[in-house]
Amino acid sequence: MPRVKRGTTKTKKRNAILSQTKGMRFGRKAKKREAYEAINHAGNHAFAHRRRYKGVMRRTWNMAISAGLERIGSAMSYSKFIAALKNAKIDIDRKILADLARNEEATFEAVVNATATK
Repeated sequence: MPRVKRGTTKTKKRNAILSQTKGMRFGRKAKKREAYEAINHAGNHAFAHRRRYKGVMRRTWNMAISAGLERIGSAMSYSKFIAALKNAKIDIDRKILADLARNEEATFEAVVNATATK
């Protein structure tokens, strides 16, 4: 079998790993083994935190809705408001409700009044 010199392939692989760790501190940006480990940990954290972010956003929407209810002077709590929405068969998700509570106070108040009347 012919002799295979792996210098270029190995260097290319190493540079690809090190290019992903630019800006990191200490040996992570220069040493292949540390860089590879840093990339794996960063990827694991990114995956987990993408999932966690969804819960964080839902909690901020809930707080915005609750604050909107307080701002318009509604006697309803957040949980009673969501239950009233379901009973009134109004299908608006929390993201839209939070946006209405922040930016469109009159529209949000109309939605709250619609749930109270039914």
